[in-house]
Amino acid sequence: MEAMIERCAGLDVHQETVVACVLVGPLEKKPNKSIESFPTTTKGLLKLNDWLMSMQVSDVVMESTGVYWKPVWNILESDFQLVLANARHVKNVPGRKTDVKDAECSPNYYEVD
Repeated sequence: MEAMIERCAGLDVHQETVVACVLVGPLEKKPNKSIESFPTTTKGLLKLNDWLMSMQVSDVVMESTGVYWKPVWNILESDFQLVLANARHVKNVPGRKTDVKDAECSPNYYEVD
């Protein structure tokens, strides 16, 4: 898949944690990857927002089921271009077996307009 965004993040959102993977780099090269986990408390989500801002992320893709994505969206919506993906629609992607892998792969499976 062709890269489209130089600084993006994928989030795998759960009830108590958010696993975030930031991909940064020129479009013609393999990006550098940084992975962090954050609690879903307000304090934890504000730390997530600050971390994404410090990485100069422009676009964020979230994978979530249920309503767990709503507080994350509320914290991030003013600073980032957001996309929400239903985990049920992408769960059969080969080789994706962990939360870290889900977060890492999220930006690669969705195009952001």
